[in-house]
Amino acid sequence: MNNSTLNHIKQLIADSGLIHSKTNSKKKYPNLDFSNDTILITGAAGSIGAELTKQLVDCNYKKLILVDIAESPLYELQKELENKSQHVEFILLNITEKESLNYLFKTHKPTLIFHTAAYKHVPLMESNPYEAVKLNIIGTKLLADLSITHSVKKFIFISTDKAVNPISVMGMTKRIAEYYLLNLNIEEKTKFIITRFGNIFGSNGSVVPLFISQINSGKPLTVTNKNISRYFICKGEACNLILKIATFKNFESSIFTFNMGNPIKILDLAKVLITFFDGEIDIKITNIRPGEKLHEDIISIDETLVATAHKEIMQVKRKKDILPNISFDALFKITPYNSNSEIKKILKTYL
Repeated sequence: MNNSTLNHIKQLIADSGLIHSKTNSKKKYPNLDFSNDTILITGAAGSIGAELTKQLVDCNYKKLILVDIAESPLYELQKELENKSQHVEFILLNITEKESLNYLFKTHKPTLIFHTAAYKHVPLMESNPYEAVKLNIIGTKLLADLSITHSVKKFIFISTDKAVNPISVMGMTKRIAEYYLLNLNIEEKTKFIITRFGNIFGSNGSVVPLFISQINSGKPLTVTNKNISRYFICKGEACNLILKIATFKNFESSIFTFNMGNPIKILDLAKVLITFFDGEIDIKITNIRPGEKLHEDIISIDETLVATAHKEIMQVKRKKDILPNISFDALFKITPYNSNSEIKKILKTYL
């Protein structure tokens, strides 16, 4: 591990606030102007959705509509924002239910959407592919179609590096959703924008909280392979860049990614994290889990990176103009009775 990697990891740890240290500080991001927008956030109680919300409540906006299916996390967010929740609606809703979603659009008339709701846990989606298809693809399609019907100006889709050259159900479903939204951009007035980035450092269900839990329980840290690596970005920075992209007026590409530095080996991350704790802490190498890759990519072979005016934001441009046409016939026919292997085989035909 070189000094650059070491400093990168230490900065991520400091920015995450997961471990108290003298370098921890709550970074203040500049306020942005959304004063003409009614903003809808799906998955508002999740890691990305909640951080977007916390940054937006300090900005100018017309109205903020926070949607999630998880009752307790949404309630906790409501309590956390009770002194800042002017012109904010907290709505318990399943985005795969058309009638409820249509009512939401008719009632609140959003003009800007941040679609963060998704099933993201790779091994869990390998064993529950029907639910991944239903939310990550069908739910995204429903939300996008209603956005067009109700004249939404911009739709920001939160994607992932796992959608690039995907081998997992989670990655495949996000990639298919990307293709669908890109196709809509060709003909529709609603602008569909994709933000694609790596792991949010310290997010719910991610490796850092797992390591901290293992340390506090006196267990060894489990790393699935000594060479496995991931791109990381801190939550606050990622959400601030997403909000900045939402303010862009003109751009050539509809896909954006961020400057996340070099990928970090999880083994190196574990070693650095141990230095923040006293005592002997072991590291145990286990096995790659279902759907996991050793390394992730931020662009595919038919894409290239192009700089923007913002040094931390890059456009992802396709080398070819032709996009796969997403027909939903086979996807709509998927049921809970299909085997996991059958569903994954169907998903592969779209890539």
